Amino acid sequence: MPHHLLLADSHTAKDVLTFVGRAARITDEGVRLQASSGVLALTTAALAPHGLFDQTPTILAMRIVHADPELECDVVVDQLTKTDEPHRLELPDTGLSPAWAGVAPPRGGWEPVSTLDVSVIAQRAQWGISAVARGTAPGSGEEAVRALRAAIWGEPDEDLGDVPRGVAFAADAMGFISGEEQVAVSRSGRWTRLAFRRGHVLSRGPVASGLTSVRHTGSAG
Repeated sequence: MPHHLLLADSHTAKDVLTFVGRAARITDEGVRLQASSGVLALTTAALAPHGLFDQTPTILAMRIVHADPELECDVVVDQLTKTDEPHRLELPDTGLSPAWAGVAPPRGGWEPVSTLDVSVIAQRAQWGISAVARGTAPGSGEEAVRALRAAIWGEPDEDLGDVPRGVAFAADAMGFISGEEQVAVSRSGRWTRLAFRRGHVLSRGPVASGLTSVRHTGSAG
């Protein structure tokens, strides 16, 4: 028997399909659907490390919508299907298990840091898109392209308050940039959140790896 998402209304269902469709254009690792108490959180990874030594930051795009109060789920899917009922969407038979889905942003402890003009975020997104296009040679392999994207989008950007430039990529790709807006920036631990009217972008820096520096002990001399 098929499983379904029961949303608040048809408009919300279209919103969810739009989010999943946009996510599919930038990643094949799906969208996480977490529903409880009438709220559905949709999360996708615009960037995520692949492998133990990959220093790519984790950058998530998130949108919150209203759902049926009885809906309870936590699953990662790569698609959703319309049904005869406009507020009901059908889930695929099987879910996904991407590594990024095991990395949960903190629920609390967020402290305001600054604000960013959305036009600056849009400019940095376009700069990064152009840089990736210029740096991708014909016939480049998947690993080379991934390394280039990680270098460009993972680099801290001074114009964005030194958060990874990939937050701009995520906001642009997921349709969060629209009109004039001052985007609130907050932090909790190693996480940074940009709160747009249309959704949130969260970033976490790469995990430090390798040996620590040697510390001298005892008296000098």
